[in-house]
Amino acid sequence: MSTDDFDLFVIGGGSGGVRAARMAAQRGLRVALAERLGHQGLGGTCVNVGCIPKKLYSYAAGYHEAFEEAPGFGWQIDTPPRFDWATLKANRAKEIARLNGVYAGLLKGAGVVQINGFARFTGPHQIAVDTTDETGHPVTQQHRARHVLIATGGTPSLPDIEGREHILDSNAMFDLDPFPQRLAIVGGGYIASEFASIFNGLGARVTLINRGELLLRGFDDDIRRFVGAEMAKTGIDLRMQTEVARIVRTATGLQLHFKDGGTLEADAVLYATGRKPLTQGLGLEHAGVALGAHGEVAVNGEHQTSAPHVYAVGDVTGRVQLTPVALGEAMVVVDRLCGPAPGKAARQMAYENIPTAVFTHPNIGTVGLTEAQARERHGEVTIFRSEFKSLRHTLSGRSERTLMKLVVDTKTDRVLGVHMVGAEAGEIVQGFAVALKAGATKAVFDSTIGIHPTAAEEFVTMREPLR
Repeated sequence: MSTDDFDLFVIGGGSGGVRAARMAAQRGLRVALAERLGHQGLGGTCVNVGCIPKKLYSYAAGYHEAFEEAPGFGWQIDTPPRFDWATLKANRAKEIARLNGVYAGLLKGAGVVQINGFARFTGPHQIAVDTTDETGHPVTQQHRARHVLIATGGTPSLPDIEGREHILDSNAMFDLDPFPQRLAIVGGGYIASEFASIFNGLGARVTLINRGELLLRGFDDDIRRFVGAEMAKTGIDLRMQTEVARIVRTATGLQLHFKDGGTLEADAVLYATGRKPLTQGLGLEHAGVALGAHGEVAVNGEHQTSAPHVYAVGDVTGRVQLTPVALGEAMVVVDRLCGPAPGKAARQMAYENIPTAVFTHPNIGTVGLTEAQARERHGEVTIFRSEFKSLRHTLSGRSERTLMKLVVDTKTDRVLGVHMVGAEAGEIVQGFAVALKAGATKAVFDSTIGIHPTAAEEFVTMREPLR
């Protein structure tokens, strides 16, 4: 039984938890971090079954498009390229293991005590960790901490429908065996849309089933309509305003029965219909930590829970489910516990103008307000919109088009939103996010010299308003 005391005990080894633990330890606090490493490695969802492996698979899918485009640029590919799913899985696993090691090294270097086990509250300041001893036998360690940070993240949420046992969640998609020749994906958010593009590019026949009229609720409507049309052009079968009633296994696969009477047969079915905060079994009631209406850990502006010595960051709070947001929130907590770094002001987390990307094919990049949000908040807005075939596709033979859109406050000329569908949209919009953060006006955009020839220059050359 351990009686070690810590200034900060972090529950969860995802991006937010690791960042908080490492930085707090570097500031002189005694810090422990508990994570079940058999469950997944350090780095949480993002590193293990989210952002990183998904982007690697997106790159892999992109080669399919590149091979199709190559003849237009003079490259003769005499032997059809062959994709090997096992090689991609093995190389991805090797890279993720390397990243897990990097995270462990950073924590060790900072002096964080790492505990491989499941942590739970047994009292306001008491933490029990179910782990194993040196011989591999299960033991429970007892710890006391002055402050606790909950950073357990989220987990896929699956519906309770007939045939639920046949459903895959997004965590399972990276190591499927065998590769699904026919893949049905249920959902219309960024996870569903990204996996649809990925597996379509890797060679599966993909059907994307969404109960809504458009994909990607919450994004600008022009972006939603445009990316749906572009994804359909790549061969993805979009079944909009369609709901699954049940799933039945047959001799030849899985048969989806729709509420409108239709059916579809697939080799695998992915449900990407939402995620929920991972709080089960944490013993939050023993610490007086309250949950919100959707099961999230409720926090105030300082990321404190209803128990003032307990903090929470990242997806478990149900706010913005993005890795950079969790990292930013973690630094707010560190500054609150340790004081700001020398010469720096205490950090505050701002949730306006958070840029994001969706790695569909083509990509989406967006920052700021949608047109609908801007009209609701600011009244009169001016819209600038450009749609075109990129220079690359004048020779590639592909019909892919690019969409770029600016939302401007008519009264102040301030740019309120930047939205793009096209190659490297995330890379392009990241830079414009700085401009929005700085309060740039359309006049500033207009006075900026573009880099030619690039798609990005279109954002500083759009002169005629659409409406």
